[in-house]
Amino acid sequence: MTGSGPPPNPHTPHPPPSPDTPSSPDTPIPPNNPPPPPYAPTSPRAPSAWDAPYTRPDPHTAHPPPVPSATGSEAPDPRPVPLDRLRLPSDPSALYQELRAAHGPVAPVLLDGDIPAWLVLGYRELHQVTADPALFSRDAELWNQWPRIPGDWPLLPVVGRARPPVPHTAGEGRARRAAMIAEALTAVDPARLQGYAERFADALVDGFCARGAADVIGEYATLLPVRVLAAVFGFPPAEGPGLAAAVNGDGGTDGGQALARAVAGLLERRRRTPGQDIASRLLASPEGLPDDEIARDLTSLLTAGHQPTADWIGNSLRLMLTEDRFAASLFGGRRSVVEAMNEVLWEDTPTQNVVGRWASRDTLLGGRRVRAGDLLVLSLAAANSDPGIRADRTAPTGGNAAFFSFGHGAHRCPFPAREIAEVIARTAIEVILDRLPDLDLAVPPQSLTRRPSPWLRGLSSLPVRFTPTTVVGPEY
Repeated sequence: MTGSGPPPNPHTPHPPPSPDTPSSPDTPIPPNNPPPPPYAPTSPRAPSAWDAPYTRPDPHTAHPPPVPSATGSEAPDPRPVPLDRLRLPSDPSALYQELRAAHGPVAPVLLDGDIPAWLVLGYRELHQVTADPALFSRDAELWNQWPRIPGDWPLLPVVGRARPPVPHTAGEGRARRAAMIAEALTAVDPARLQGYAERFADALVDGFCARGAADVIGEYATLLPVRVLAAVFGFPPAEGPGLAAAVNGDGGTDGGQALARAVAGLLERRRRTPGQDIASRLLASPEGLPDDEIARDLTSLLTAGHQPTADWIGNSLRLMLTEDRFAASLFGGRRSVVEAMNEVLWEDTPTQNVVGRWASRDTLLGGRRVRAGDLLVLSLAAANSDPGIRADRTAPTGGNAAFFSFGHGAHRCPFPAREIAEVIARTAIEVILDRLPDLDLAVPPQSLTRRPSPWLRGLSSLPVRFTPTTVVGPEY
């Protein structure tokens, strides 16, 4: 994708522009290449909820005691924390603060089945990990816990060991496949993409605009991204609703199989009749990948691109409907949709935590001794709220794009993929606000709930009310 050139030096003495001040032409902030902040040593730990007795077995006991950090202080409290604790809270930032106070910028955690890992909380440390793919590899084969992983471990699809799609691979082969996908995504016509997004958004709004009430999540946000992505991939519009049901899990246990059959059918058709779409471009690539590998990459792109974009839509609309500074007023319209979307990427990012990286050798990170083969879970949300770069989180983020919401380094979200997601999300918000100008929340803000997940952050529902309006066009 765009954004070429070497990553910034994590040891540079120049601090990044403050997130409280919008970037300007004089101080550009590359959106997928956030600069490192000046390092602030971890303050002494205060008593917290994590001091409660903990009786689970400690898989980290084989590791040596905490070692002195670069500042000369010791990383405190070696007890690992179950990552499941991040499933329930409505505001995970409080838990990230507790973890940072108790453990420093790198915390020991337990995944499902008491599998040990490290949670990287610090902005500086996350930059260090993502900027050094040789030391912190994407190769899951390095993991020192494979002997303990059962065949039905729930996070196996996230780790992606068996014939993984391109986001889960490493090395020269991964770079070639990533470049092939980037080229296919870059060729997407912006006008056609915008047209698909507007067309499908209008069709979805037509489905509820006459009622005067709707659930923006279930009836809009979770249906739109996959339909737009399916169209640019090469699927006919008629298959969009079925693909949405499969990706959202509405098809039950057959959802994954239905998606696999649909992708295989698409590739078969495009082998016979190429078109101006992503599937045809991948099939025509000089890399000459077999159809089954292209199918895995297409499936990964479709599923990985859909849910975070749907959550970006929902989280941005929630912000605009609940925060006074974004609400409509008698003297003007709403604040910039783009401004709200950018603030969500700092404060309420859809992708909270990511698995991950594996240490290729013993090393030190944030005062912790990380062993060869240890798994590091990347906490994008915690890094975005690191007080070392954002001392005042109440200040507007403006146009500052130094967040980690799309990752960083060689394995960041491809820039064309980010641009596609942004067009879909922005169009979705603009269309519904244009069609339903008096859109308002139908329930108290404090009653809104989130899906229980430590990985993605999105609303379970977003009930709204508005003045009923008429349908504007045919059903697509």
